[in-house]
Amino acid sequence: MKTYNIFTNTTDRLPDGKADFILCASVTKTCEIEGITQAGIPGMIPLTPTLDAEFISTGKVFSLGELAETPTGVPTPALITRATHNLTPFSTIEIFDLGLVTKPKNCTLHNFYIEPSEAINRGAGIDAQEIFAKGRAAGKSYELKGNYLILGESTPAGTTTATASALALGYDLKDDFSSSFLHVPNSIKNQTIESALALLNDDMSNFEKLGIVSDNMLLFCAGFILEASRRFHIVLAGGTQMAASLLIADALREDLLMRVKDENITLATTQWVANDKNSNISHILEQLSYKPHAIYTTFSFEKSEIPILHKYDEGEAKEGVGAGAALAYANNQELNNERVLAEIELLIYSM
Repeated sequence: MKTYNIFTNTTDRLPDGKADFILCASVTKTCEIEGITQAGIPGMIPLTPTLDAEFISTGKVFSLGELAETPTGVPTPALITRATHNLTPFSTIEIFDLGLVTKPKNCTLHNFYIEPSEAINRGAGIDAQEIFAKGRAAGKSYELKGNYLILGESTPAGTTTATASALALGYDLKDDFSSSFLHVPNSIKNQTIESALALLNDDMSNFEKLGIVSDNMLLFCAGFILEASRRFHIVLAGGTQMAASLLIADALREDLLMRVKDENITLATTQWVANDKNSNISHILEQLSYKPHAIYTTFSFEKSEIPILHKYDEGEAKEGVGAGAALAYANNQELNNERVLAEIELLIYSM
């Protein structure tokens, strides 16, 4: 297992030392549009971030009798993050509630008094400026326990809102965002995005546009990134959703005449996103006003004794719940593919 720079394909690493881990858990009701996402159990997809938060915090779930999984049975990438923590613990695991339907149990939970956002095809109904400001305030006040911070997310249907956000800001990135699906339901996603964009007009500010087509996680993280990176190194744990959050931060900091302290920002994802033929994370990142530090780790389920996990290598699930950064963190601690895989399988067998 090695970690590589997305742009140069040379071996690369996260910062040294222990990391804090924060999960930004949020619900956009876009996830309730039939067939748009498989990031969770059908009929209970808004529960996915709650279950992910519980599992990475404790290794158990309390709000349902089973882990979140896709309709084909692929379990949540929260398994990867929890396995890493079991083997080489993070300084802390904390949850940011950015609009959950069900509050997770037995977690260190931060409440920002944010409600789940509406489906973007009828307008997300977000006060984007307020959510962004809450993110900035949290970035200013967060007290680091370890050496740096890993910021992950669990937001079902978030690649749809991420695509709509990028397009609303004028980026030509329609086909560059990934999906938890192997065979992406492009007709449903595209129709949803087109309906959302049709609600916009040229006279709207960036905040007004994002309030209609975005989600709370993207906006909060954009604000958090700008402020937290001024004080310490922050690792965005995710794929194209976290790349979209960087795009939003880059666009909005111009409105505020702020500078991005990009030397303190890393994006860490999985090889399943970095090598995905149906998306292009490097093209998304190339739109930024600076060249970002972006890495992926070559973890694989090829030798797993649990057949359903092989679907990750085939292109399902791909990323989420901080999996990409967790793998890079494990690599930093000299843990190999076999050791991480064994711990993931142990977690599954113990459920």
